[in-house]
Amino acid sequence: MTEQQPQHDGVDRITAQWRAVRPDLDTSPMAVIGRLSRASRLLERGIKENLALHGIEPWEFDVLATLLRSGPPHVLTAGELSSAAMVSSAALTNRIDHLVAKGLVERAVDPAHRRRVLISLTDTGRELTNRLVEHHLAGEERQLAGLTAAERDRLTDLLRRVLLTLGDHTEDPAPR
Repeated sequence: MTEQQPQHDGVDRITAQWRAVRPDLDTSPMAVIGRLSRASRLLERGIKENLALHGIEPWEFDVLATLLRSGPPHVLTAGELSSAAMVSSAALTNRIDHLVAKGLVERAVDPAHRRRVLISLTDTGRELTNRLVEHHLAGEERQLAGLTAAERDRLTDLLRRVLLTLGDHTEDPAPR
């Protein structure tokens, strides 16, 4: 059995350059952060290309998926949707306008609280989002094909720890 040569990525090249000019520095944080940053960009590009096959932008999918995962009747207030999608209310207004024009969501005044706006998936939006989420997960599966199930679990735990260290906390991860 031949020994497999280790593979190197772009971050290896960068940290090697730093070690050559500044051997006194510990570049291990750069190795982690650089890889997270590069992985994020590559993953986002793959997601964008995958969704583009269906004529959907990632931000459109985010809004549609947020409504779908809220559970039946797939309705959220504009404030809830803004918070869940992590976008400003101004950005959300533009996004909703776009999705209303495509016939994927509807906007209505909340009859119980006339100052609140309710956003809901249309039947077309719900059907499309159900198909898209399956396609999206298949794409993510392809992106992670180089990892075993145990490696994915370990990476999930490590990334959760990083996010918690950075202050990304949630009150309740359970469905409502």
